[in-house]
Amino acid sequence: MNQIILNILYTAFLYILISMSFTIEYYISKFFNLFHAFVISFSAYLVYFFSIQLNIIIYLSIFLSIVISSVLGVSSEYLFFRPLRKTDTKPFQLMIASLGLYLIFQNILSLIWGDTSLSIRQDNIEAGYKIFNGYITGNQIITIFISSSLMILTQVFLKYSSMGINLRAVSSNSSLSNIWGINTNRVFICSFFIGSLIASVAGILVAYETDLAPNMGFNLFLYGAIVMIIGGTGNIWGLVEGAFLLAIAQHLGAYFIDSKWLDVIAYITLILFLVFKPLGFNGKQLKKVEV
Repeated sequence: MNQIILNILYTAFLYILISMSFTIEYYISKFFNLFHAFVISFSAYLVYFFSIQLNIIIYLSIFLSIVISSVLGVSSEYLFFRPLRKTDTKPFQLMIASLGLYLIFQNILSLIWGDTSLSIRQDNIEAGYKIFNGYITGNQIITIFISSSLMILTQVFLKYSSMGINLRAVSSNSSLSNIWGINTNRVFICSFFIGSLIASVAGILVAYETDLAPNMGFNLFLYGAIVMIIGGTGNIWGLVEGAFLLAIAQHLGAYFIDSKWLDVIAYITLILFLVFKPLGFNGKQLKKVEV
């Protein structure tokens, strides 16, 4: 049981990281940006390219991967989604467009590196540290630390920085924000940059734990979206509650039933919330929310 608790702890903080990266974009754009899933995968493959294929030191490889992945996320907003918004494209249409963009880039990823699993680990798999008769790896500890740190930094940024205040203003009413002189285009760029940066960090951490595959980002994206729906938007503590609830349900289900049920349990949890608590833990009515 102690091992299950440690697994839940790691999984929950990983879900917090992923859902936070997704939510900060959704908070502004109001649509499910499926291209975000590619950013998660792309960051991991860049680390593989730099560290394994080019033999660049790992810390520089990680830094370059995060920067390039963040720039890619911003570029998708500047070159693709912004022109679509100018034509009054609806949120559902933007989601479909982002799916098309994701599929194009995901197939390019497969053409370059193939569909087989790759590893960016250059040492043996570690047994982990023993804590209360359970084991947790160094990478899992790092994931928990980074997730909690980025969660705090994001909250501070949104509450106390001028750009964070602008982000909240645009999220509430973009038209009124324009009237008050807020540069909404800059706000969109900022939200996509932060979201992509956090997503790239999550992708690299997951790749170190479970290796990498072209579709890894999409699976993680779905978990992040489920956590956001369970937790509700606009409240980081809702994401925390949603992440822990989903992690607990999945790992208890895996323990008592089978690990093959992890995805099924996630979708069952989502359906139950949509039926009985559609506003999530947050409980606030969302404005113009469309999938």
